[in-house]
Amino acid sequence: MQVEKDYIDLYKQHAGTIGNSCSDLLNSKRDAAFDQFQTVGFPKVSQEEYRYCDLQEVLSIDYGLNINRVNIPINPHDVFSCDVPNLSTKLFFVVNDQFYKNNKSIGLPEGVLCGSLNEFTRSHGSLLEPYYTRLSDKSSDGMVPFNTTFAQDGFVLYIPAGVVIEKSIQLIQVLQGAVDTMVNRRLLIILEDNAKAQFLVCDHSLSSKKFLSNQVTEIFVGKNASLEYYELEMDDINTARISNTFVSQESSSNFLMNGITLQNGLTRNNINLRFDGEGAEAFISGMALGNGKEVIDNHLFVDHAVPRCSSQQLFKYILDDSARGVFGGRVLVRKGAQKTAAYQSNKNLCSSREARMFVKPQLEIYADDVKCSHGTATGQIDEKALFYMRTRGIAEPEARLLLKFAFSADVLDHIRLEPLKDRMRMLVEKRFRGELAKCAGCSAANCS
Repeated sequence: MQVEKDYIDLYKQHAGTIGNSCSDLLNSKRDAAFDQFQTVGFPKVSQEEYRYCDLQEVLSIDYGLNINRVNIPINPHDVFSCDVPNLSTKLFFVVNDQFYKNNKSIGLPEGVLCGSLNEFTRSHGSLLEPYYTRLSDKSSDGMVPFNTTFAQDGFVLYIPAGVVIEKSIQLIQVLQGAVDTMVNRRLLIILEDNAKAQFLVCDHSLSSKKFLSNQVTEIFVGKNASLEYYELEMDDINTARISNTFVSQESSSNFLMNGITLQNGLTRNNINLRFDGEGAEAFISGMALGNGKEVIDNHLFVDHAVPRCSSQQLFKYILDDSARGVFGGRVLVRKGAQKTAAYQSNKNLCSSREARMFVKPQLEIYADDVKCSHGTATGQIDEKALFYMRTRGIAEPEARLLLKFAFSADVLDHIRLEPLKDRMRMLVEKRFRGELAKCAGCSAANCS
């Protein structure tokens, strides 16, 4: 594929420039990742995992990459604020793929690292080295080694053992540029034993140029640690987002992930979670709202590698117009992983005849003392319920909106952060009404 050769040649020509701006730790992983990318290439529709998500069009665009680390002329604090009532967070920004240095005092507990991945891997390389690429380096998805090859910065959150972050941490990732741009973001989140945190990531476009966001996130949840991880995606329809998230849970840990796609051109989320210690619990939920020609694809792999762990998955799609949704969920219960509890649910609402949903749930079980189930259902709005509501004097458009909102309610109910839950309910309703021009409370001039 010519586009792969172009990026291979680009790296060979500019590897020195990339390395000069980055820490030894980031650079130490590039050559192996580059060799892997040359072998596997970009994902193709001939691969089963990408059968319904063709990346060829978005990958063939002639993107600019900020290899020379030119500063983007934007102060996100001046153009962007998140005024969700009663949601008090410690706020950080990544502009494209560069951490925006904040001179304001954040006030985090001693020992917590929170900020630029490049800077902290310089100053705390020996601390972060055991974690960086540990979960991702065996991935067969070509976007992962491509990210490791080209990533020059991102965000790191390291919380030492026993530290509890009382106030939620919010990372706003902004896309801005005068030309079509590719960004390779890297997130590294580490909670050591008995640590606790809430982490909210918001993706927004401030430009209508074409963007390709290729993101890799590695999350480590230590023994008895607890992490709530929320993702909100609300980008321009010219934006494509490809995200690979890897999670490792140690014994008796608790992990909640809730990801909501309100608007985007193309979204591909790969979530890989592995239980590495007994007695751990994970709840992964998500919702996708698609219209126009949007494509939203969520693929999950939950690996029950040890006994006595529980996982739950709940994903819902609501599709209008010619939108296309894809859900792939695989649960693996390995030999010896007795007392496993694993549940997977996927339900989808196609509100037009042109909308399409493709689903592939999988259970692979090699232990005999387990409780596992999966279920999926795809359909249209219940005409009987719609008729009942109309007989009660509710106009058809409003009745359809209420039924959609009711359909989405249980995903939103699993958001434990109450102010965020209330705001998401409002945003989802606005999205159904076609009124969502930008995140309410966000002062960005062009956040759509």
